[in-house]
Amino acid sequence: MCYNVLCDKYATRQMYGYCPSWALSWEYRKKAILDEIRHYSADIISLQEVETDQFFNFFKPELKNDGYEGIFSPKSRAKTMSESDRKYVDGCAIFFRSSKFSLIKEHLVEFNQLAMANAEGSDHMLNRVMPKDNIGLAALLKVKESAWEGVPPEQVAASQPILVCTAHIHWDPEFCDVKLIQTMMLSNELKTILDEVGHSFRPGHKFDVNNVQLVLCGDFNSLPDSGVIEFLSAGRVSMDHQDFKELGYKSCLQRISNCDTPNEFTHSFKLASAYSEDIMPYTNYTFDFKGIIDYVFYSKQGMIPLGLLGPISSDWLRDNKVVGCPHPHIPSDHFPLLVELELIHLSSTQPPNGLIGRSNANSTASNSAGSAKAHKPRQKGQSLEFDLGNITPSNTTTITITNDLTLTTKTTTAVTSSSNKGSSATDHRNQHQQSPNFHHHVRKGKTAASVNHTRKITPKPNNKL
Repeated sequence: MCYNVLCDKYATRQMYGYCPSWALSWEYRKKAILDEIRHYSADIISLQEVETDQFFNFFKPELKNDGYEGIFSPKSRAKTMSESDRKYVDGCAIFFRSSKFSLIKEHLVEFNQLAMANAEGSDHMLNRVMPKDNIGLAALLKVKESAWEGVPPEQVAASQPILVCTAHIHWDPEFCDVKLIQTMMLSNELKTILDEVGHSFRPGHKFDVNNVQLVLCGDFNSLPDSGVIEFLSAGRVSMDHQDFKELGYKSCLQRISNCDTPNEFTHSFKLASAYSEDIMPYTNYTFDFKGIIDYVFYSKQGMIPLGLLGPISSDWLRDNKVVGCPHPHIPSDHFPLLVELELIHLSSTQPPNGLIGRSNANSTASNSAGSAKAHKPRQKGQSLEFDLGNITPSNTTTITITNDLTLTTKTTTAVTSSSNKGSSATDHRNQHQQSPNFHHHVRKGKTAASVNHTRKITPKPNNKL
């Protein structure tokens, strides 16, 4: 699950004048946010815009009661502040279900520090990139044996840890160069994490980073046609991409990016976006902006997306005159993303997961747009079979991931579902009961009126590896 929860200091009447003051208050919104997180009950949850004080005194204790452990880091500015001011600095958090995962390693990515270290040859790196104190946060997770209960031993992917990363990229559209460079820094740091762990995971043993599946999710503040999303999805971006604004970053960026092909920056991961515009037309919904800026990327050779949480019904938004969020029934200006993924147990004859070597980056990195065209909503009650190519049902295990990320360990050959309707004054989402994690709750909110809108779990058929 990936969710920008809108931290309290940004939720002002000046910014969101269409929302009543009482519905903007953190005391009101935090209950609805927590209720929404619990509603989807994901195994892995990534959050952005979490205030330091709210992490330690609200999210962490509340989710610990639900069986989660979590890590957190505030934006870099917190280091320069007094203790009283530091608690209001927002940052990123990752929670994981402790019954299924244990933390191997956590890693903080500070973009301003990386910019300073790689600024030689570019004044713009110092003047434009370095002052922005956005961060990324990564957690390398080991899947516990208890998570594979009921799965035959030969199907247990015990040697396939999961690297979960969340990030909150700079927001300003005038700094599209900064957004792209921060994303390039992030991908390079993720590769560095795996390289370091590969030499220190177990004394005397080499950790096979090719078996690590990557889930990269967060608020990238970038539209689908941006250089940021092109870089992540295609695995490359032109050195002359318009988002660089012809500001002369080439020399310093060559130190933080693969450059295996002429005039291109590349990264080492083979990623696909779980969401596409035809499924989710907007993830951020305010009065003056509605668009896709939040994403969930996954290792496309080691994971198969089984289902997605779609958008709130446009009819409901129109009928209830929702001109923007937050709203009394919607606690953030972002909608949470929820993805169900299937983790593939790879044999020694199958290709490596997640990473590609520098030498073959050009031949293997590809855009995920083709698979997105196959996404078609399923009719009520209709069963769905997935074309797994040469991957047979006997070597697959199901992972459910939401921006709350959820791991369900079970073998599967097909998914069947039925639709249920209900209402809630905080979440109001109907779901297909597609897996144990996609269950339906009916809740009563603070307001008197009961409002019903839908977000459907959309299956993704014909996902061929």
